[in-house]
Amino acid sequence: MGMIAFNELPDSSRLWIFSADRLLSEQEIAELRSQLGAFTESWAAHRKDLTAGFDIRDGMFVLIGVDESKLPPSGCSIDSMVGALTMIGGRMGIELVDSPDIAFRDTDGVHAVTRDQFQKLANDGDVDSQTPVFDRTISRLGDLRSGKWEIPAGTSWHGRAFDLREKQTA
Repeated sequence: MGMIAFNELPDSSRLWIFSADRLLSEQEIAELRSQLGAFTESWAAHRKDLTAGFDIRDGMFVLIGVDESKLPPSGCSIDSMVGALTMIGGRMGIELVDSPDIAFRDTDGVHAVTRDQFQKLANDGDVDSQTPVFDRTISRLGDLRSGKWEIPAGTSWHGRAFDLREKQTA
C-alpha cells in the first residue's frame, strides 16, 4: 500500500519518534517532508510495501508509524528507516538519529538537551515536576493520541531519573 496520511493510521500502529538536534526552519521542514515522503512511499519489508505514514511536529520531531496489521516491519526494514534518517539528516546538516536524549517544552518553546544539561536545569530549578517533557519511548500511535507523549516530567521516567517527582507533604 505504501505511504498513507499519518492521521489515517490506526491507534495500534507501531510508532517511532526521532528528534532533531535543533529546531528546523520552514525550508528544512519542507525538505525533510519531501525526503521522508519519498522514503515512506517505497519503504518495504521482504519486498512488500509497508503501510506507513509520518508527521513532523513542533519543528523538531519526526514521527513514523506503520500499520502492523497489514504487514509488520522486519528488522531489515527498520534498519533501512534508521539508515534513511541518518542519510537525510547528513545531507541536511541535522542529527535525527543520535540527537540529544531529552526534549522538553518551556515558555521559550521546545528544546533538546543532553541528560547532563537537563540535570543541570533540574538542579538549578529551571525545570521541575510540571515541566512538559516528551516521552520518546512510547511505541504505539494510540499512546501518542491519548496524551502519553508530552507529559509533566514528574509523571514520567524523567521524574525518577532527575528526582523531579512531586514532593509529598505531611
